[in-house]
Amino acid sequence: MAYDDVFKVIGSFGRYQKILYLLQTLPVVFTAIQACLSVFILFAPDHRCNDTSSILDHAHRQQSNQSLPMDIHIHSSIGEGLRYTKCEVMYHYSNSTPGRSAPNNVTVYSSECRRWVFDTSEFDNTFVTQENLVCRKKLHRTHATMAFMAGFTVGSLGIGIISDRFGRKPAFLISAALHIVSNTVLTWIVDFWVFSMLRFFSGVSVGGLIGTTYVMDLELVGPSMRMLAGTVYMLFWGLGVLLLALMAYLIRDWRWLNLVLALPTIFFLSYYWFVPESTRWLVVRGKTAKAEKILRGIAIKNNRHCPERILTEDHNEACSKKEVSLSAICSSQKFLFRSFVICLNWLVVACVFSGLSLNVSNLGGDVYLNFFLTSIAEIIGFLLCMPLLDRVGRKPVYIVSLMSGGIALVLTIFPILYGQPGLHWVTVLLSLVGKVGSSAAFATIFLYSAEFFPTIIRNSALGVANFSARVGGMLAPYIVDLLDASRVLGTCFNQQKCLHDLSCLPSLQGLVVGGDSGRVLPMAVFGISAVVASLLSLILPETLNRRLPETIEDTVGFDRDRKMNFELDVSVSEPLQGLSSDDRGIT
Repeated sequence: MAYDDVFKVIGSFGRYQKILYLLQTLPVVFTAIQACLSVFILFAPDHRCNDTSSILDHAHRQQSNQSLPMDIHIHSSIGEGLRYTKCEVMYHYSNSTPGRSAPNNVTVYSSECRRWVFDTSEFDNTFVTQENLVCRKKLHRTHATMAFMAGFTVGSLGIGIISDRFGRKPAFLISAALHIVSNTVLTWIVDFWVFSMLRFFSGVSVGGLIGTTYVMDLELVGPSMRMLAGTVYMLFWGLGVLLLALMAYLIRDWRWLNLVLALPTIFFLSYYWFVPESTRWLVVRGKTAKAEKILRGIAIKNNRHCPERILTEDHNEACSKKEVSLSAICSSQKFLFRSFVICLNWLVVACVFSGLSLNVSNLGGDVYLNFFLTSIAEIIGFLLCMPLLDRVGRKPVYIVSLMSGGIALVLTIFPILYGQPGLHWVTVLLSLVGKVGSSAAFATIFLYSAEFFPTIIRNSALGVANFSARVGGMLAPYIVDLLDASRVLGTCFNQQKCLHDLSCLPSLQGLVVGGDSGRVLPMAVFGISAVVASLLSLILPETLNRRLPETIEDTVGFDRDRKMNFELDVSVSEPLQGLSSDDRGIT
């Protein structure tokens, strides 16, 4: 575990490390954009049917078959003869006899829409309006979103394995190339299934970039700076979401929006020359000569004095542990159980985080403003945990954040079920507390997991954790949608008059949230899950002021490890004035 001692030589977070950190973290801005881009490019604006030919053709066929009365009165497209809904055109046929009043003697026929009129007040064009992904094709939007999430899952696992096996830098470059190609080509796609396939590959790239860049950042800095590096990393995510909100507001066509946000990522291919491989990974893989060369370059550019050798025999002990077998991982029950708890917490945090975002996006009003406020709530959560992580520890901050957010969500039961309409602001406030708590928990568990898992499997383990998070993200919309579906189904059964009377159709179409019970259940599910997960986290060890573990034995030994003293780690070494030319050179 002596590798962290090299930061006493090269510096914890010197000038050159800051430059590398900025370069390595910049892609997170664009991963956040792609993760949230579906909100805009797959947005379904208000729409109504604009198809009269289908219902008139149907009426004429029925009339020729003498299935309809011959006396048909067509008033106009906006009169009482034709009636538009979002997915159908309804035609009223009057069968009244002259001289006789029969107001109820009306036959109604409907026809499925083939053309629509979309509201363009918020968007000029989205992929949904371009391909008419509404009504019976409504689930296509969900399929496209799920394709991205599936790719995210594959990327978290697959690219993580590549990163641990072949290096952080190759994994990053593969992810960046896939990101550029998939998102740029998407601009010119008109076929839905090709669109979904490209979104899948975009998800793979996002999953790979998030895991790889985070590990590269934490392995670049000394132990005393990991908290800052991990939290600022999450702020770059928040910056990306805010940038997306601004660009989506300025660019209302999905093609131009996608292209403008995809082209800048071509810059990341230049990292082949600018960004070195992780020296910690090189040491663990036994490539100490290359690691020594990179470390000496970092020390020189940080204006630090270099000894004859930075990596000693103590650092090389990790080289004998190049591979770790599945049996070795399974041999430690404590490690397995703690890993299970961490993965479960990833699932719950992602589910709550995504679920609350979905709930906010369903609010009425301006979609850009709602998205902006959601982004601000995320950033507040990230900022709140920054001053506390190094003072009170990762574990207390995580537990308190998740538990307080969960309790706030559970408490929404009371203002919703028992409060007066004037107390609606209490429900909104409690929801925001839940959002802030889940955001702080998300930032903390990312840092905690990277510090908990050993170097030999760190990227792979984070890939599994991200897989758990993706499962949680995929569960979140179903928790909301299934409850809404049950309310709508119950309403349909209770309103049998809808089978004969069209007057109730508008109320059914507007039934998005439903009654108070439907508003309470999603919040209660998210809140209770968060509280249970936070309680399970009590068994986890603290990672504050611990060296990054190299092996599974190091991770298990967290309980008996003593805290590190970082005073020497941040002390100033002698400047480079007396160095020989051999010490200065780096190729």
